[in-house]
Amino acid sequence: MRENIPTDLPRASGKSVVLTTYVDANLYHDYITGRSVTGILHLVNQTPIDWTSKRQATVETATYGSEFVAARIATDQIIDLRNTLRYLGIPVEESTYLFGDNESVITSSTIPYSSLSKRHNALSYHRVREAIAAGILKFHHIKGENNPADVLSKHCGHPQAWPHVRPLLFYGGETSEIPDLTPNEPIKTEDKKLEKNVKTNACRRSREPFTV
Repeated sequence: MRENIPTDLPRASGKSVVLTTYVDANLYHDYITGRSVTGILHLVNQTPIDWTSKRQATVETATYGSEFVAARIATDQIIDLRNTLRYLGIPVEESTYLFGDNESVITSSTIPYSSLSKRHNALSYHRVREAIAAGILKFHHIKGENNPADVLSKHCGHPQAWPHVRPLLFYGGETSEIPDLTPNEPIKTEDKKLEKNVKTNACRRSREPFTV
């Protein structure tokens, strides 16, 4: 299975860009309707370029379901963003890095022999799984406290939001140094600092205080 790339694309020029997406969902966010909220953040190299904070169209009774719906929405947006950049003549790296904080969803979508226990989430499962099999994206797990999409899916005060927003404004490192990984494959690199940063954040967001 391969990614369906349009045949009428203009000739790409310049350096290729690395696409990174963070996704999160907040179960029972709307107390009136019982619906969850999806939070998605897209970055091109180190720059936030698009974001989504929207109530889901269906009521989910478990975090697993709401997170899978959010992953499916993120997958659709990733495919759209990749094609948009290609039509603008921008070369795109082979796969987009997708990060989420629900390990069950990542395990179900990245391991081919994993079983799906929630049949009503089958369509979202197959959508995400197909994108991973085609090499469109690579789904990795990060801790919830390191996921900047939390700002888009949850009610956050300044003390909770600023640690996520600050690294997006003042970052360090190069996304070109991200190694090519397969889902759930251990990161092997001699640079221990890079190993830690790549595992928790594909953009190597700096946690050090910003100084001029």
